[in-house]
Formats: sequence, structure tokens, C-alpha cells
Amino acid sequence: MDKEKLLKKISKREIVVGVIGLGYVGLPLAVEKAKAGFKTIGFDVQKEKVTLVNSGTNYIGDVVDSDLRNLVLEGKLYATSDFSFVKDVDFVAICVPTPLDAHQQPDISYVRSSSEEIAKYLKPNTMVVLESTTYPGTTEELIKPILEDGSGLKCGKDFYLGFSPERVDPGNLIYKTKNTPKVVGGIGADATECIAAMYRAVLEGEVFEVSSPAVAEMEKILENTYRNVNIGLINELAMLCNKMKISLWEVIDAAKTKPYGFQAFYPGPGLGGHCIPLDPYYLSWKAREYGFHTSMIESSMMVNDRMPEYCAERANKILNQFQKSMKSSSILVLGIAYKQDIDDYRESPAIRVIEELKKMGAQVDYYDPWIASYRNNGICYKGLKSICAEDVKHYDLVMITAAHSNVDYEMVQKNAKIIFDTKNVTKNLADRSNIEIL
Repeated sequence: MDKEKLLKKISKREIVVGVIGLGYVGLPLAVEKAKAGFKTIGFDVQKEKVTLVNSGTNYIGDVVDSDLRNLVLEGKLYATSDFSFVKDVDFVAICVPTPLDAHQQPDISYVRSSSEEIAKYLKPNTMVVLESTTYPGTTEELIKPILEDGSGLKCGKDFYLGFSPERVDPGNLIYKTKNTPKVVGGIGADATECIAAMYRAVLEGEVFEVSSPAVAEMEKILENTYRNVNIGLINELAMLCNKMKISLWEVIDAAKTKPYGFQAFYPGPGLGGHCIPLDPYYLSWKAREYGFHTSMIESSMMVNDRMPEYCAERANKILNQFQKSMKSSSILVLGIAYKQDIDDYRESPAIRVIEELKKMGAQVDYYDPWIASYRNNGICYKGLKSICAEDVKHYDLVMITAAHSNVDYEMVQKNAKIIFDTKNVTKNLADRSNIEIL
């Protein structure tokens, strides 16, 4: 590897970029790379995504429609399912899913298969970086041997390899791929320097270098485990406060007045999204390799995992207070997305809430202005296209599971028999006579 030559190519925008996986992480990254002047090739096994990108049709909320369309028209960005084009790139970012399998263990099959495809066409002087969230050791223990064995090249001598965790927060109006600080850890100081230079050439946020991929991998796990543990604490307190007839939401508002030593987290029907509900499982799984049990983390995971069931049980108790049985009751769930004002329902707790309600005999419909339908276990479920006063009056209970801002909650309150608000989105409504909060 000629580091200085590579750095010069980066500064002159002579690097060809490849991004594997054109989802919530990969497509925004590909767009930013292309906007910064790098010819960019997007790779995805889903031909539907490839077709959409090449037609300039955007399907990711954090990407500006006109940006994608213009980049494709100008020939700066195109997509393909043919991995042989890896031979044409100088920098390749792996942005594929890292879900859990049926046994709640890390499923790194997408990372493995992507690495195997890269290895077939990897040429000397290429930088490879993993962005997918994973357990510490993945880059060095899994990807490095695959790339070396499949290509015949030597890491550090013929190609650079590193890890730079994605930091994507769908729907965030302030922090996007462009301005969010980035962490980079390469195998060797030269790899770290060159990979960091690639991100600095594109991003406005700070690029922070760490000593190894393992540090960067653990850093990503820490970010989301921190949130998982604190949300677990708040969810547990929500259950206790309900028994004590205390509003936890008011408690949190009071605690927020302290200008130091406290960060507000909020309860809800469970955790959603790709990272926060899953990342602690990666860490606890890896910890067992060292004979270590992450007891605090595992406890918070158990609390958070139970929240959909707890919310269904609370709904049952609320109906009982109004002399209604859950069995055969009609319930309207407001919100399928895992967070407000986005169309992403990955790991959404609302889906599990609906499942629990149905198990208890309820007839459940849902409305989400962002999500017309969703798939779960291979079945497609369609929501109501809209809701009006007459619709709301029909249901025995309205359950709010996402705090979307484009729902008329005042109309809902005026017409609902009972409301169970798990997100405290009705807090500013004057009439609260038919509202119970989590």
C-alpha cells in the first residue's frame, strides 16, 4: 500500500466508492459520497432497490429526492446487483443488516456473504470498511480472514481494513449522515488514517480515530446499550409508579430541571429500530465467550422485552374498569412505526402489542399516517387509510403506541370511549377524563 499516493487520490476525488447494502445506512452514505465528488457504485442483492436507485426514485426518508435524482442523471451514482464491479472501486463500505436469529443470537450471514463477494474481486490498494453494527472482533476475526483467503492479498500490505460504525437516526431533523460525527478504527495506523481521510472528504462532522476496529465496534455497542439500560430503568419505574399512583412523566419533567447529572429517558411500549433492541444481545453473546455475564444489561433487556406484554395487560385492566372484557373488544392502535414521524417499523413494539391484544381475544385495527401496511411473519397487514370522529367512536379502546405529530389527538380524545396513551402524546389536552397514560 502506498499511503501517500492513496491520500492524494482521496484529495483529488479520484477514488471510486462502493457501498454494499442500499438501505437506511447505505443509500444516504452513497448519496453523500457522490455529492462530495466521488464516483459511487451502490450494490444490493434486492433488484427492486437497484431499479429504484437507477431510476432516481428515492425510498429512504433521510435522502433528499432531488439529490438522488440529480446524482443518477449526472452519472455520479448508479446501482447494481453484480458484485464483479467491486474490481472497479478503491473504497468499499459494507452497510448490510445484522439482525438476530431465531435464538436471539447475532446473524452475521449478510456480513459474511458480502465479504466473500468482495474477496472475489478485491484488488490491491483498496480500502474496505464495515459500518454494520456487530460484536467486537468481527472485523479482525471474521472479515480479515475471508478477504485474505478469498483474494490472496494481505491486509495492511495490499489492502486496508477498518470499522466505522453507522450512526443513523431516522427522522432526526438535525443530525443526518452529513453532519454526524464519525468514529474510525483501522487495522494499523495507516489504514485508520486513510479510511478517516475518506470520511473527512465527505462529512461535516468530526471524524474521531481510535486505535483498532475492536474499540470502534465496542464503542457502537456502548452507545446503544447505554440507551437500552436507561430505558429499561425508566420502563421498570413506569410499572412501579403505576402501582403507586404517581405520574412518571411528571417525575421525569421535574428531574429534567437539574442542569447536570441527569439525562431524560422516557417509557414506552417497548424498543424498536435496528440498533437499540438488538445491540445488547451482540455484547452479551460475545461476553459469554469470555465466561462473563452482563447482568445489568441482560436485566434491562428483560424489562424492555416485556413492555409490549405489560402494555396489553394494562389495556385489559383499563377495559375492566369500564366493565368491558378484552375478549371481543374492538381496539384501535395508533402508530406502527417504532418512533414518531417515520415510516420505519423494524422491531416495532407496536407490532408485538397488537399480537398480544389479539391473543387476549381483541379485535384490533391500526392507523398510522406513515405506514399504510406492514409485514410480520410473512403476512401483510393493512391499516385504516384515515380516521374520523365516527371511526374513533366505533372502538372500545384507542391505544397510542407512536407519537406521530400529524394525528389529530384532540379529535381522538373527544370521540374515544377510552384512551391508553403509552407515549404521553396527549399531555397538553385539557380534557383528560377518558385518558390513561403509561
